[in-house]
Amino acid sequence: MLGSLPRVHNPNVLVGYDTSDDAGVYRLSDELALVQTVDFFTPIVDDPFTFGAIAAANSLSDVYAMGGKPISSLSIVAFPGGADMEILGEILRGGLDKMREAGCAILGGHSVNDPEIKFGYAVTGTIHPGKIKANTGARPGDALVFTKAIGTGVIGTALKRGIASEEAVAAATSSMLGLNKAACEAMLAYDVHGCTDITGFGLAGHAREMALGSNVTLEIDTACVPLLPGALQAVEAGAVPGGLRNNRDFVGCAVETAVGIREDLVTLMYDPQTSGGLLISLPDDDADRLCVDLTTARKIGRVVARENKPIRLL
Repeated sequence: MLGSLPRVHNPNVLVGYDTSDDAGVYRLSDELALVQTVDFFTPIVDDPFTFGAIAAANSLSDVYAMGGKPISSLSIVAFPGGADMEILGEILRGGLDKMREAGCAILGGHSVNDPEIKFGYAVTGTIHPGKIKANTGARPGDALVFTKAIGTGVIGTALKRGIASEEAVAAATSSMLGLNKAACEAMLAYDVHGCTDITGFGLAGHAREMALGSNVTLEIDTACVPLLPGALQAVEAGAVPGGLRNNRDFVGCAVETAVGIREDLVTLMYDPQTSGGLLISLPDDDADRLCVDLTTARKIGRVVARENKPIRLL
């Protein structure tokens, strides 16, 4: 749909919607630009405080993915008018707690009466115009580093069906609550060529956007991709969310899959993530050092010259 919209030229728009990047960037001066993003969704955990905190972490992630520093936010709330207002209060408190951790001020927001609960934030950050980490800069020869484990989508579905283990739920919740602040700060010490965060379109979907924007092919070693405890078991049990199927239907034509890869593992490459990690493209030596600095980071592949398809799963 976005592809059908006319482009409005503005020399101060440094990153717009045309490259499917994580956030927009608008230049204010030669030294300062704004990073802007918005994200909200329905509850994915039962505890309202935790839901609010996860929604905040997820909303902040796009600013970190650009290499920016979040400074302010506006909340977006949809809540049933006749429901328990204490639940809404806990959601807001959870979001406030996470925004405080990020050093990001909440300036206000907007709420509507809606039978289905939804919550999130519009976040504004700052960045130097010359230091933007867009998803279009990956270069052949780069290594790919990923900073979190995947599997929140299938574990969330398993939770709804009552078949997720306590360990799996705890690990997924901890991952979703984790800010990408430390990962952003760690990567900025190195020569990062491209970055994106892995959220609703899954690892394969967001990697496709990076590959197409950079005119390269990304090779992902599926055996090196870190998985949350219980993620494979959730797939084996058939806890596959509709979003995963949609991702695979849309992205699958852009993916070449090597013979012999376990099918359940391939499925997880399309799993929609909430508050997922950063996928970073940078020189191989820098990637090794980044993985030392950031204990959660793993090398999961490499960038090669553009081939037949933008993604290759090995």
